Amino acid sequence: MRKNESGSEIAAALGAYRGAFIGIGVFSGFINILALSGSLFMMEVYDRVIPSGSLPTLAGLFALVTILYFFQGSLELMRTRLLTRIGASLDQSLGSRVFDAVIGLQLKAPRAGESSQPLRDLDTIRGFLSSSGPGAFFDMPWLPFYLGICFLFHQLLGLAVLSGVIFLIFLTLLTEIMSRVPTQETARQGVARTRILEMGRRNAEAIVAMGMTGRVRQRWQDVSHWYIQAQQSTSDTSGGFAGLGRVFRMLLQSGVLAVGAYLVIGQEATSGVIIAGSILSARALAPIDLAISNWKSFAAARQAKARLDKLLALLPEQKDPMALPKPQFEVAVQNVAASPPDVQRMVLQDINFVLKPGNGLGVIGPSASGKSSLARLLVGVWSPQRGTVALDGAPLNLWSSEALGTHIGYLPQNVELLEGTVAENICRFDPAATPDKIIAAAKAASIHELILSWPQGYDTPIGEHGENLSSGQRQRLALARALFGDPFLVVLDEPNSNLDGDGEEALTRAMLGVRQRQGIVVVVAHRPSALGACDLVLTVQQGRQQAFGPKEEVLARVLQPNPGLKVIPKPTAAS
Repeated sequence: MRKNESGSEIAAALGAYRGAFIGIGVFSGFINILALSGSLFMMEVYDRVIPSGSLPTLAGLFALVTILYFFQGSLELMRTRLLTRIGASLDQSLGSRVFDAVIGLQLKAPRAGESSQPLRDLDTIRGFLSSSGPGAFFDMPWLPFYLGICFLFHQLLGLAVLSGVIFLIFLTLLTEIMSRVPTQETARQGVARTRILEMGRRNAEAIVAMGMTGRVRQRWQDVSHWYIQAQQSTSDTSGGFAGLGRVFRMLLQSGVLAVGAYLVIGQEATSGVIIAGSILSARALAPIDLAISNWKSFAAARQAKARLDKLLALLPEQKDPMALPKPQFEVAVQNVAASPPDVQRMVLQDINFVLKPGNGLGVIGPSASGKSSLARLLVGVWSPQRGTVALDGAPLNLWSSEALGTHIGYLPQNVELLEGTVAENICRFDPAATPDKIIAAAKAASIHELILSWPQGYDTPIGEHGENLSSGQRQRLALARALFGDPFLVVLDEPNSNLDGDGEEALTRAMLGVRQRQGIVVVVAHRPSALGACDLVLTVQQGRQQAFGPKEEVLARVLQPNPGLKVIPKPTAAS
């Protein structure tokens, strides 16, 4: 999506509806002209019909004003529907972009805030566009028109209405100044409140088992207290000024009646001017009063736009690069240094190695040495601060995420499955996946028979995060997902942490299967049994590469001899 001159993607998206906004402006013009119908009708009734006693004139005027009201109502309905559809269309055009940015934000700046906030911000903007607030802003330019008519009736009437307009404009500015900070604080505390609740939901078992429920609840209540306080402050400010504006508008309407009566007594105006002036003054001030009433939602939408603009600028839209051939020759890591997202400290430095088809690399080292960080670099989740990670000589940033994902299988240390069926999770929710490929991946992970033993087989729903499965079942299912489509590079981070003996044997067979089909497998491991299918070992300590080479040579240097660790040679194409 192209940006406008200010660099705002949201403003550019709204700019695409320029024609619709022009149409809304035209509708608003007719609506405001037709709004004169009531005051002119009242003036004609008092000045012409009542003195003449003409019933045909009354009937004709009533029929005319009925038609005009019908057209006014139709135009207002059309304006409302247009604004609602602009909001819905904006959501559709930016929804995918915001969703991608939310995913990217979690990788680039995971500590930036509550993950679903950008989507709620988009809902806030759409909700404001669908409300009565924008209509008030389209009606405001017609204030001089109503003021001019009031001055035409009499100068005193015009001055009375003008003084009301000035006061309400001052009230609007005061509303903006007084509500800005409370609105920002409400949004900030709302994010913190939701984050604590989500943390409690994710860690419910540990919280209950260790008696932390009361303490976590207290933290949530403390944040909720400040959230409610900020919300009350926002509501008190905007509601108070809105009430003051309504009271003043009613007072001004009565004041205009009084001025009109004074003019009639002085024989400077007709009796119809009293009613017409009162209605016109109410109509002139209505947009400002409506704007004050909707200022809370307007301020929230404006702040939501500012947050979304900042997010989308942080994560600009990436064009898909030209498609590259399927990798089949090597994985090269050259002079790589990396740090976690949103952190300045380097966790990996000077990592260098090359893997060829059929290689199995085991990455070992003490805790917090950078092994999982290396796994994230190899699959493109992190980008190196220095150096390159390349497939067949092409750095990973030259691949689109979708294209790269078809060539990579990844089993993260913390297994996360998505809500859906077993088959959908294995095929990575690819609608074009065939049953043969899904079953092949399950067999490669040695989980096919287990799946068939479940009541619905491959159509078994696993629930959110896969809570219907055991830890070992989730890990083996995630292994099948990593193997789906026979990716060239398979990266497994602590893949045996929840496996029993049978599961570890299945893991070894799966790794050997990748090597035998001339793929490359990388396994991050603490337990030596996970290295059984590897022919190479890389040791990492304090973020630096200590050794790389054939397994038996590296282990002989860095580990005590382990008679139970079987060395499996690199498969050949003939095998």
